[in-house]
Amino acid sequence: MSALRGSLPGLILLLVLLVAGGRALWLWLDRPIERVSIRGDLTYVSAAYLREELSPLVQGETWLSVSLSELRHSAREIEWLAEVRVSREWPNALSFELVEQKPVARWNDTFLLNPKGEPFAFAPISPPPDLPDLAGPEGSGAEVLAYYDYLQPRFSDLGLTVTQLRLEARGAWRFQVDDSVWVMLGRNDRNARLSRLHAAWQRQLGTQASQIRYIDLRYPNGVAVAWHGETDAGEVVETEGS
Repeated sequence: MSALRGSLPGLILLLVLLVAGGRALWLWLDRPIERVSIRGDLTYVSAAYLREELSPLVQGETWLSVSLSELRHSAREIEWLAEVRVSREWPNALSFELVEQKPVARWNDTFLLNPKGEPFAFAPISPPPDLPDLAGPEGSGAEVLAYYDYLQPRFSDLGLTVTQLRLEARGAWRFQVDDSVWVMLGRNDRNARLSRLHAAWQRQLGTQASQIRYIDLRYPNGVAVAWHGETDAGEVVETEGS
């Protein structure tokens, strides 16, 4: 027992030295962050833009104390970033590995859509050209993008491109082909209406496309065509089987 009491002060002293040494080592390692590196395949955004956005997140932070999870969460809020991974690099640097958003469509004029139909703001980076122009109520991005992906192949065999697609608040659809002819599709019987348009386009309308203002498919038989220079819906072009 006396031997144990005699060694206790030594153990306490050793513990104090270990704690003090650990504290000193921590303070020596926990230096201000002096360098930030950026990795990733960047197509639309520049490394300079990302450094400008990331710099405020690490300003005043130190290498060991900074929370990597909080940094990742904050960096994910930067537009154009789909995924972020953050790691420490010896002795006083951080590495950001970035996955860029892939834009597949414009959305409601001020946003872009990624392949999942999720909107993101594109400012201050100019969006890529020739993206389809989609629009719809809040939260409908995935639905509208999926319907665009359904429509486009149906018109490509006619030599047409769907350039705009709109979902109205009450569920009606309309779209534009080749930046010229608008098509009023409506809400109901969409597949049957598209089939009537396909038949009418092959038989007659394709050769008159430059004269067409819009096409209304919301008729039980055929399609209504409004011509340039006319103010009404124009004639109803009947399709086979009407």
